[in-house]
Amino acid sequence: QVQLVESGGGSVQAGGSLRLSCAASGFTSRRIYLGWFRQAPGKEREGVAGIALGGARTMYDDSVKGRFTVSQDSAKKTVYLQMNSLKPDDTAMYYCAANDVFIDGWYFLKGSSYKYWGQGTQVTVSS
Repeated sequence: QVQLVESGGGSVQAGGSLRLSCAASGFTSRRIYLGWFRQAPGKEREGVAGIALGGARTMYDDSVKGRFTVSQDSAKKTVYLQMNSLKPDDTAMYYCAANDVFIDGWYFLKGSSYKYWGQGTQVTVSS
């Protein structure tokens, strides 16, 4: 049974940092593709970043480039989202998503690319 468990959310002031984690389990495929998404109240879900677990490919939305970094520990099947220089606009529920079907380029940021989703972790940035 596939599971994605996010952790690391919380409340910070603008300019602060948080690191989110997503631990994937239950996959039998060697290559897993993971994405980070967020959804603020009253807004549509948007893709933030994506990564190929065990590979080198990453993708970022323009709104977070230079501030967020996605990384991995492939042995632990865990991906991280390091979020620096946080802004109040970054406030949202953050979700991890995964699939074992090939994803590349901008498809990392599309929700329809993913089959599995985590429960989400809340990030709140105050001004």
